[in-house]
Amino acid sequence: MSLAKTTTQDSPIKSRLGRVIFLSRWLQLPIYLGLIVVQGVYAWKFLASLYHLLTSLSDLSETDIMLSVLGLIDVVMIANLLLMVTVGGYETFVSRLRIDDHPDQPEWLDHVNASVLKVKLSMAIISISSIHLLQTFINASRMEDHTIMWQLFLHLAFLVSAAAIAFTDKLLNSTVQNAH
Repeated sequence: MSLAKTTTQDSPIKSRLGRVIFLSRWLQLPIYLGLIVVQGVYAWKFLASLYHLLTSLSDLSETDIMLSVLGLIDVVMIANLLLMVTVGGYETFVSRLRIDDHPDQPEWLDHVNASVLKVKLSMAIISISSIHLLQTFINASRMEDHTIMWQLFLHLAFLVSAAAIAFTDKLLNSTVQNAH
């Protein structure tokens, strides 16, 4: 299995350097394994928050229950983001997972690449920001106006950034398709 076709002009040093650079992608493995550990932390946080919600149910107002449920949804969405980064990033930048015939293979993994991953991640960040903003609006009477304004401003910045990423991706894809 040749990593790259060598020509008569390639020196042994250049060839070895190319292999070292290509193999350096494996330095990302500890990072992805660390993200799996972080997913475990979020699973623990979800279960602890769920336990707290269930054991405190009689003492909580409807608003407090809604805020707790939004907090649980927030944890789930962050865990989904971690999963997308871990699986999609590993598949895109390190090595194939080789799970093509597995019945549980995520549908989006078939067509994941760096561009698709960026758009999916930006959409996940907007969703997480939306949950935080909803929590803020529900809890607005207990928050300062400048905090609410900053959260709204950041959410809008996420929206503009995601639109710019999606537009740039569309331009790049149409340029590549027109070139072929």
